[in-house]
Amino acid sequence: MTIETDFLNYAAEKLTQLCGRVETCLGKLTADQTWMRGGENQNAVGNLVLHLNGNVRQWILSGVRGQPNTRHRDEEFAARGGMGPQALGTLLRGTVDEALVIIRSLPPERLAERTTIQGHDVTVLEAIFHVVEHFSGHTSQIIFIAKMVTGEDLGFYSYLSKPQSHSGNTP
Repeated sequence: MTIETDFLNYAAEKLTQLCGRVETCLGKLTADQTWMRGGENQNAVGNLVLHLNGNVRQWILSGVRGQPNTRHRDEEFAARGGMGPQALGTLLRGTVDEALVIIRSLPPERLAERTTIQGHDVTVLEAIFHVVEHFSGHTSQIIFIAKMVTGEDLGFYSYLSKPQSHSGNTP
């Protein structure tokens, strides 16, 4: 393995994990909760999911693979409903799965290629890194909203609370 393949594998694993966490959150929310906003300058979970979907499509499917860019970014934030949590999860999973195929099959030498996305001149590596970092940030927002609305611990880190066995001397 090379550092390039390590990067591609980690990016794919992290996107898979983050998408799963968004799906878990969507599974806990009602349609009304999915589109709830605290104020006009705040985004609902539904907006964040549409935004993640658009970002992955623009940066990976279009910017890395070369598919046409059909993104309408302002519409991602303007939406006030229309899709329920299950449909949003299906939409996002489909896009992420397409991106995973691209990332997992990308020849490592392509990471240094340059592309222009949203007016930014970036390498393919930078584009993939941007998507994972961006997805992570908005996933954290979605998790916070889901916890706040449901009052539930979503259990993503429950394995850290389990008693750990000690080897050697026990104090």
